[in-house]
This record gives sequence, structure tokens and C-alpha cells, in this order.
Amino acid sequence: MTGIRKTIAVLPGDGIGPEVIRAAISVVEECARGFSHRFEFVELPFGGAAIDQCGEPLPRETMKACRKADAVLLGAVGGAKWDSQPLDRRPEAGLLGLRKELGLYINVRPIRLLESLRAISPLRMEQNATIDMEIVRELAGGIYFGPRQSSGSNGDEVASDTEIYSSKEIERVALYAFRRAAARRGQLASIDKANVLVSSGLWRRTAQRIAKDFPEVQFESLYVDNAALQIILRPAQFDVILTSNMFGDILSDEAAALVGSIGLIPSMSLGKGTALYEPIHGSAPQLAGKDSANPIGTILCAAMMLRESFGLPAEAAAIEKAVAYALSRGFRTPDIAKRGAQTVGCTEMAARVRGAVAESHAETERYGWGV
Repeated sequence: MTGIRKTIAVLPGDGIGPEVIRAAISVVEECARGFSHRFEFVELPFGGAAIDQCGEPLPRETMKACRKADAVLLGAVGGAKWDSQPLDRRPEAGLLGLRKELGLYINVRPIRLLESLRAISPLRMEQNATIDMEIVRELAGGIYFGPRQSSGSNGDEVASDTEIYSSKEIERVALYAFRRAAARRGQLASIDKANVLVSSGLWRRTAQRIAKDFPEVQFESLYVDNAALQIILRPAQFDVILTSNMFGDILSDEAAALVGSIGLIPSMSLGKGTALYEPIHGSAPQLAGKDSANPIGTILCAAMMLRESFGLPAEAAAIEKAVAYALSRGFRTPDIAKRGAQTVGCTEMAARVRGAVAESHAETERYGWGV
């Protein structure tokens, strides 16, 4: 079988970023061997590590390599070490800059509860209830990119951040979300605060207008406070959630808690340029170097990359099944372990997933089974 060749720009970043990236790469390499693919991983400085090495969070050479790559795989950025930097020079500014330069305006965060982790969900659910939703978040506009200012002195300061959206910005992410919903279970909830915010009023009107072009999709608009409540009370009702930059940031972290840990959740950012894959957790500098981080979110990012950017659904499924198998065998990193349970570190969890991928290849060769 002849495989494909792809170049992946790798941005380990800060804190636990390098650890979870190493774990994910090891799994992808095992998968590539089994399917006869060749992936070149080009590691580049980014975030706080780039500030230390190059004096800026997004060096020009890093940006150039990301544009040329077939996909970008990112670990995490940030940490107290760089908090004294001006906002536009912090590691997080590098991430915002990367998204802008690559023209990324859509972020997708799948939230799925695996059966083996049902016991650690903070929710009490019926045994057959499921959590399987995707949060589609606008990524290039809104309050994170609007005008900001501050004035005054200590004791009498004024600061403002401005939420700005155009109908075109909303349309392009809404169209993607509706198509995504049509390909899944045919349900979409658009989240806003139209009873208070003018920008949300535009968001609601635009989403409702586009909904008319997708009669096969069951559509509803919800206020963000009600949506936050419903995600806790009845998460199984959601299929695809469409929302703004800030609301998506908050709601996806809330939803991640329902399935056991923020360390389990991957994400994909896409738009005009190279797609970016990153776990939604932070750099967790307090865990750096302790081999205790959960690599599953990053491993699942790699699976998303194979499916969404490279058109390799069987390879993606092999990794996802290997993750589910390792968890079903009781292997747990500290963030998803019950009190008193035996835990494994980042390196061993990756080894268990990698071993499951290798075993699936061996069975395929032995019996001709699909993965």
C-alpha cells in the first residue's frame, strides 16, 4: 500500500506543551508506520519559549514554516514567567497572531464522554445518556480583537474592551456550523446574549437567516446564561453549538468538565490557511517536567488532523479506538483518576495508546480486519 507524505509544523510551546506534543507525535508515528505514511515533523519555537530564544512569541521563521506546512500541531503557551511582558508581547499574543496570520476564523471543539470515564463525570446521568457535541466557535472577531483602552491612575482607572462583529464574520462561521450539523445528527443551537448586547442581536438575526437555507437542521437560538445551565442539566440535547469567540471559549471549558477533564479535549482551528490543532488545556507550568500531564487531548488533536486535514478517517479511527482501549483497561493520568487509584504518567499513557495502535495493525495484517 502506498501512503501519503505530509509536513507538520510542531509548536511545543511552554509548560507541559513539549511533553504532550512528544506523546502525540509518538502515536502518530506508530500509526504512520502501520499505514505506510511518511510524516515530517518540523519543530519550531513559539510562545514563551520563543520569547526566551528569539525575543518574540511568534518569530518570522516560525510563521513562514507554518504557512508552508500541511498542518500545525500546537502544545500550549503561557506561564507566570512572562506575565510582566506587555499584552502584545506575551506568549498568548503569539497565539492570537498565529491565528490571524493563518486566517483562522473557525474553532471546533468536540466534547465526547467515553463510556469508561462515565464514573468520573460530575453529572449523574441515565446509563444510556450520552454527551457528544461539537462547539463551533468564531475565532477571529469579537471582544478579543475589538478596540481596547485604559486610562486613569490607581484608584480611578477606566478600561474597556469592545465587542464588534459584522454579518459577514458571523455568516462564514455559521455556514460551517450548519454544514457540520447536517453531517451529524441535524441539530444546531446558536448561543448569544441578544436580550442585552447589540452585537448578539446581529448574531441571532444572521444565524436565523442562514437557518432558512438548512431546513434539514433543527435550529434554536439560546441566551448564553440559559445555554450554560442546559449544558449542565441536559448535555445530551446538544449536537452542534454555534457561538461567538468569548462565549465559545467559556462554554467549551465548562463542557469539558462534564466528560472528566479539560486534558481530554482536542480542538481544530481552520479558515483561509493551514489548519491548527491544539488541546484546549493551558500550559500548566506547575506540572511541567513531572511526567503527570494528560496527553490524550493532544493525541486526539492528531487524530482530528489525520481526518480533517489529511483525509485519513481510518487512521484517525485507529488512534481514537486506541485511546478508548487504553482507558477501558483502567490506565489513568492523575487528572482523571479516582482517589486512591493507581495512575500512570504522560509517557506511559502515550505508550499504552501507541501499543494499542500497533496491536490493531498486527491484527489487521494477521486476519485482514479493518481497524
